[in-house]
Amino acid sequence: MSDRGETVHHPLFARLFDRMSRRAEVAGQAEHRRELMAGLAGQVIEVGAGNGLNFKHYPGTVTEVIAVEPEPYLRKRAQDEAERVPVAVRVVDGVADRLPVDDASVDAGVVSLVLCSVRDQQRALAELHRVIRPGGELRFYEHVLANSPGFARFQRIVRPGWRLVAGGCHCDRDTGAAIAGAGFEVEDCRRFAFRPGPLELPVTPRIIGRARHSGGT
Repeated sequence: MSDRGETVHHPLFARLFDRMSRRAEVAGQAEHRRELMAGLAGQVIEVGAGNGLNFKHYPGTVTEVIAVEPEPYLRKRAQDEAERVPVAVRVVDGVADRLPVDDASVDAGVVSLVLCSVRDQQRALAELHRVIRPGGELRFYEHVLANSPGFARFQRIVRPGWRLVAGGCHCDRDTGAAIAGAGFEVEDCRRFAFRPGPLELPVTPRIIGRARHSGGT
């Protein structure tokens, strides 16, 4: 729960997401997760850990993962997954706009298919900037607004209905620009198309990359 009394509870979508995300792993998403985690080290906070599919991809150089997940069903799945992986994972309840860690206390942050659905993307990124130490990393893997004007228009048209069926997901956020505007210096950002099934058409455009905490507040 956040300081505004918000809770996250999507019992039907959480179960659908659990099934669909596992199918996406087989379709190629597991490789995206490996790319996302490569070279990480130290203490990491993962925001919106979902069902924990990232956990097995953390390298041995990571000393601890603080996995923040507000949705009860997905948090339980994440806890189960944490018990099966060699890296130390601590699964905690929490929301993106009020992370349960101190200022400048982690070496890196990870966001994976979550900045689309946070209520306030700017505030969530400000929280990540607060908790990552100066010089630390933010790793991101997100679906985003298309570069193509036609496809971007399609995303904006379907967004209201998509949000209803997809747990509050905004399929048309320019997340790469938001990260760059939140005090992070984007060092690498790869844009590509990925659609594991026909239902995921609105979230086909993806980005994956890393950014550096540039210091300051």
